[in-house]
Amino acid sequence: MDRFTLELPAVISITDERGKPRTFNVVSRNICAGGAFLQPDELLSEGTYVKINLILSLNNFRGMEGKGSRINVSGTVVRTESQGMAVCFDNLYQISPIDG
Repeated sequence: MDRFTLELPAVISITDERGKPRTFNVVSRNICAGGAFLQPDELLSEGTYVKINLILSLNNFRGMEGKGSRINVSGTVVRTESQGMAVCFDNLYQISPIDG
């Protein structure tokens, strides 16, 4: 799949080993239809199931200021390294508009 260098703000949601929900902010470094490489403040273990809320701003397009889309995807962490982690998306996704 074609991979694109794209830095998008995102929020990851997980359920930790004690069953508590946790969220934290990340930035995507590159993305394709099958997954993304993310740079979080805290790396997650391989095999961790994640829900990701990516924010796609349209502020750089004339007439679209204050608008954007929220892309909700889920998947599994398949690789971690010092620069970040790779997530393979599953088929569960939702795209919804954001109006500022």
